[in-house]
Amino acid sequence: MTDRALCVVRAGALTTVQDLGRPGHAHLGVPRSGALDGPAAALVNRLVGNAPEAAVLETTLNGCTVRPRSAVTVAVGGAPCHVTVDGRPVAWGAPVRVPAGALLDVGAAMSGVRSYVAVCGGIAVDPVLGSRSTDLLSGLGPPPLTDGAVLPLGRPTERHARVDVAPQPAPPAELVLRVTPGPRDDWFTPAAVRVFTSRVYRVSPASNRIGLRTEGPALERALTGELPSEGVVLGAVQVPPDGRPVVFLADHPTTGGYPVIAVVRSADLPAAAQTVPGTPVRFVAVRRR
Repeated sequence: MTDRALCVVRAGALTTVQDLGRPGHAHLGVPRSGALDGPAAALVNRLVGNAPEAAVLETTLNGCTVRPRSAVTVAVGGAPCHVTVDGRPVAWGAPVRVPAGALLDVGAAMSGVRSYVAVCGGIAVDPVLGSRSTDLLSGLGPPPLTDGAVLPLGRPTERHARVDVAPQPAPPAELVLRVTPGPRDDWFTPAAVRVFTSRVYRVSPASNRIGLRTEGPALERALTGELPSEGVVLGAVQVPPDGRPVVFLADHPTTGGYPVIAVVRSADLPAAAQTVPGTPVRFVAVRRR
């Protein structure tokens, strides 16, 4: 039994292992997956000296609690939260040394949705198709954390950053998503296209790692038929029969039969990972590049 491991004491609402994902397998029906808030995951990896591809923990809303079998350096970022070691407050957004057997508690998000926990050496579960990411849609990768699970850790380094503070963007009070129209915007009436890019929507509580669902005005279709299933990409804005846009996130299906009215710029998607239900959402049309 290796002492380079984390024991899960409290798994939280949904905590998964995530890295850079497994892009390039859409032709096999395999989603991209990976950390929803990529910049936050990259930052905590840098803070503990990990390579960019190292796997981290992604928590959802109420954090998690783990106990390392050996002393480790950790960093918590993403959604702001209280972090304690054996009940004592420690820094959020900076490297923290956790002794062997101590209890690291990542608290509930004070704002935003997802916090990221990096451990020096990375989470070393077995990779699948080159990635350690949990994929909720296909079931690839390790399952979501459960109480009592044991996660192996990689070889530690001593290259962690030495910082007083690592600035991170606050979760958005309003989510602004720049979109390129198409490929199926012609399946909607001109009035619906105007509504899509001028009215305010809100994040639905039904949102998850597969897609950010919205609540707001329904988009009227000009064509009433059904599309044959076709490929969809990260950031595609699909419109199901209820007319409310859905923004596809990391665990999205690789094909779909509902029309895609637009595609969100990839740079705007990390903010979508941190938007709580009820957050206003605006879609802003930009020219094709």
